Amino acid sequence: MSTPMQQWYTGRSVFVTGGTGFMGKILLEKLVRAVVGIKNVYVLIRPKKGLTPEERLELITKLPIFDKIRETDPKAVKKLIAVDGDVTQAGLGLSDKNKKLIKKSVSIVIHGAAYLRLEACVKDAIIQNTLGTKNLIDFCKEIPNLKSLVHLSTAFCHADVEYLEEKIYPPTKDPYEVMRLIEWLDDKSLEQIEPSLLYPHPNSYTFSKRLAETIVYDAGHDLPATILRPSIVIPALHEPIPGWVDSLNGPVGILVGAGKGVIRTMLVNVNNHAEFIPVDIAINGILVGAWYRGTRDFQDTPVYNVTQSQDLLSITWGEALDRMKGGFYKNPFEWTLWYPGGYLGTNVFIHKLCIIFMHKIPAYVIDSLLFILRQKTFMVRLQRRISTGLEVLQYFALREWHFSNKNCLVIADEMVEEDLNTFYMANAEYDVDIYMLTALLGTRKYCIKESLKSIPRSRRNLMILYILDRLIKIVFLGYVIWFILDIFHLMPHISTFWSENKVSLISLAPH
Repeated sequence: MSTPMQQWYTGRSVFVTGGTGFMGKILLEKLVRAVVGIKNVYVLIRPKKGLTPEERLELITKLPIFDKIRETDPKAVKKLIAVDGDVTQAGLGLSDKNKKLIKKSVSIVIHGAAYLRLEACVKDAIIQNTLGTKNLIDFCKEIPNLKSLVHLSTAFCHADVEYLEEKIYPPTKDPYEVMRLIEWLDDKSLEQIEPSLLYPHPNSYTFSKRLAETIVYDAGHDLPATILRPSIVIPALHEPIPGWVDSLNGPVGILVGAGKGVIRTMLVNVNNHAEFIPVDIAINGILVGAWYRGTRDFQDTPVYNVTQSQDLLSITWGEALDRMKGGFYKNPFEWTLWYPGGYLGTNVFIHKLCIIFMHKIPAYVIDSLLFILRQKTFMVRLQRRISTGLEVLQYFALREWHFSNKNCLVIADEMVEEDLNTFYMANAEYDVDIYMLTALLGTRKYCIKESLKSIPRSRRNLMILYILDRLIKIVFLGYVIWFILDIFHLMPHISTFWSENKVSLISLAPH
């Protein structure tokens, strides 16, 4: 029996931006597998690295996440159609032919294209995330049969708001003025004003996404728009493959870096609630949000915080990191550079000391050895990139936000059981320990391409690194003790004390 959601989607075509990203791939798979009546899915893709949009889409459909579709309904993949374009261009860079095709065929638009580099310069972020959204909005106004437009934002686009409600907040800067500023100001001048322009945002990504929300909201009277704010997206819970991930952004990058022994210190408040959302739950939120907007009348643009919230899953950063460490001690990665461990806390002084002794000095030692052996050096460069990434991520790890997701729960209450099972969100229940292990193994297999068969060998290598790690720490501690004794001229006293006690011990020994 057809459900309300399936009925609404039947015969409709969808236009998707951002389909080549981590979330986008899961979205495409879900659309052609679970939304059985969908007609076509047009995916905006630009040529890249010598590949045409069609070739890039074909590579996506060959990923393991599409195995289930190829086995059960191989024809469904043909519903995915690549269209050449770019959100940063006026008219999305579409040809006249493709413009006519999409305007005639599409009634649902999902805008997920975004520039995710948190450390990116403000110009790049604004062009991709803010101007790209404006270009999409302008194009959507020309789609005559548009029933639903979903704009994918982020739960952290209002970093200065500790309790984020499901509503639009005033922007810190006028988005249209900022776009004009980016257009005529040179790069050097932009760099000089960037701190004041971004304030109070910690990076250009959250700033540009906040401005994009305003643009979508302003168009809300003309378009059936919805804004979805997922929190930090992590590997899949159930679908299409438990633990699937192919991006090193966010916590997954920390997991790999720490598991490889490269990241050994991080500023984090271990007592703060960690706000994560499995990617399949976030994707279900998009599809549910599109249906709900297309079947209801709203006086204002609806906003949904697609977050776990402490009511659904209460886990701290400390608990999450401890589970991650326990996981890669039992299931270590290949080619681990050093035994995983280090400092997690809020003390900046200790953190900086750890950076010197655990990051920088080992990096220079390794690169020096590689240079002597006439091999390509990489560790110093890698550590610089890690330091830049950590500085951005630590902002979120040191602070705590609370999110209202009452609107999401209201939608769930109005869904029939069949739709809730297919597009699970708030009703998703799972064992955190099992999920963390699955996410770790998924990261190992799908993201960094390491076979699970190598785990026994990796465990033996990790044991060797453990012994080396302890030996070096003992030697280092001994050197520190010697250094302190030498500084305070205590060595002669120790020698005298030892000599006297040695004589005493000899005299007490049995003859």
